[in-house]
Amino acid sequence: MKDVAAFFDIDGTIFRNSLMIEHFKKMIAFEIFSPEIWYTKVKKAFDEWEKRYGEFEQYLEILAGVYLQELKGINKEYVEFVAKHVIDSNWDMVYKYSRDQIEWHKSMGHKVFFISGSPDFLVSKMAEKYGVTEFRGTVYKVDSQNNYTGEIIRMWDSDSKKKELDDIIEKYNVDLVKSYAYGDTTGDLSMLRRMGNPVAINPNRELVTEIKKDKYLSKRIDIIVERKNVIYKLDALVELL
Repeated sequence: MKDVAAFFDIDGTIFRNSLMIEHFKKMIAFEIFSPEIWYTKVKKAFDEWEKRYGEFEQYLEILAGVYLQELKGINKEYVEFVAKHVIDSNWDMVYKYSRDQIEWHKSMGHKVFFISGSPDFLVSKMAEKYGVTEFRGTVYKVDSQNNYTGEIIRMWDSDSKKKELDDIIEKYNVDLVKSYAYGDTTGDLSMLRRMGNPVAINPNRELVTEIKKDKYLSKRIDIIVERKNVIYKLDALVELL
């Protein structure tokens, strides 16, 4: 007998921000990263995004590069300590729709998986908080002394997520027709296209464009927008920007 599963991206799909961004800021607050790096390397991109002159993805890409560079040589123990603080204080800062769906899937006996581009040491703790079946995140490599090397095995693009998805599908004998996928960017397309019940939560413009181009996916997918204390289910996709 095959299992029904639900596959969730985290950042922007469950969590209302980025776990990596929160960890980056907390590493500065704990003075493991120098506060100067925010002002000299990240703030300009953040300000452009905050004022909506720039794209969030550009800001995130710049921050991710600085984050990886600054992690190099830092011991895993310090990073894990800060990661615990991040999750303990942020794990429930999520979309109500997504939280309710996770609980619904668990109540139905479905397998629940988190597949996220966030660092594995954050995704693991988020997965533990929500009691999910299994998780996948971007792997940040450490050396024999447990210091970060600056090397990663990424998990934020669609192709990388597809590899992990294939592994989970085979391992748990997942029923693709009855299963669910939840995402918000094009990095989640491999999940959304594969499952019989795809859901785009607050999708960005690039994902909306791809959905509209994919006639099969566009007929099946639910579009959910959560704003303030209202949850909208859209009947049609409109590019507003």
